[in-house]
Amino acid sequence: MSQEPSGLVERMEHHQIAVYLGAMAAGALVGWAAPYAGPGLEHAINPVLGALLFVTFLQVPAAELLRSLRAGRFLSAALVVSFVVVPLVVAAMFVFLPADQAVRIGVLLVLLCPCVDYVIVFSGLAGGSSRRLLAATPLLLVVQMLLLPGFLYLFMGSELADIVEVGPFVEAFLVLIAIPLALAWTVQAWAARRPAGQKVSDAATTTMVPLMAATLFVVVASQVPKLGDSLADVAAVIPFYAAFLIVMAFAGKAVARMFRLDAAASRAVVFTGATRNSLVVLPLALALPDALSVAAVVVVTQTLVEVLGMVAYVRLVPRLIPADTAVAAPVGS
Repeated sequence: MSQEPSGLVERMEHHQIAVYLGAMAAGALVGWAAPYAGPGLEHAINPVLGALLFVTFLQVPAAELLRSLRAGRFLSAALVVSFVVVPLVVAAMFVFLPADQAVRIGVLLVLLCPCVDYVIVFSGLAGGSSRRLLAATPLLLVVQMLLLPGFLYLFMGSELADIVEVGPFVEAFLVLIAIPLALAWTVQAWAARRPAGQKVSDAATTTMVPLMAATLFVVVASQVPKLGDSLADVAAVIPFYAAFLIVMAFAGKAVARMFRLDAAASRAVVFTGATRNSLVVLPLALALPDALSVAAVVVVTQTLVEVLGMVAYVRLVPRLIPADTAVAAPVGS
């Protein structure tokens, strides 16, 4: 018999889906009731997101990351589903998107980048291999940042060079990837040598759910005031986001089967293919010129659709990939 979790942090972890939905609902309410707070909240996005990714990376020992690079089949499947299959799915959808350039850029930014934060939570809730996903996170982040400019050029053409600057991409990589990863590994080294370091590490890892909730709240509250007259354009992308989730469930399963992964790894591949990196690419959307400000709201809209979709995924993916029908893979895959 499972015991009811005690303590605020444990209760938040036990009910984290409800916490995330509540944070987004509260953010939407604040954004609607106090639109003047939007600019200030927008400045808080990078700091809170950097803290969230630091805690995420803190759970990935450096040695585990190196081992993950040798887990050839799982890593190959994750890379194929994210950087081969997803771009093909997006290409099929692209011609049907609204013609507005800002809307199209927002959709491309968010759909072409795999999630690296709450995907680990939702995958674990569905019986996916959170450990393998966690270890693959830094690599997925680096690869998407390297490939994203090329993908945007392929979809949007040379006109994109006039409106998208390289600076925000470099800043996002440093602030959201390089610095949090370096700090996480520093704390890991400290924890390995000193009890005080271990206490700091343990305390930091307990903040994962509150930081995720804070990030979702800040993101939604800061972007809701920007909806304005763009509500129809933003609403038009919701069916595309929903269709993406449906298609990627089956596409992820097909890729996992192709690489002969076990059930836990297969479910993790499905989740990494379906969940998108809206929180990390949002700063890139916010750096676009004012004429393209709708792109940021389009990115945030994907988060709202996706979190609701993940509630369904947690229940449906185990049925899509039952444990007793998965193809067993050798240890280390």
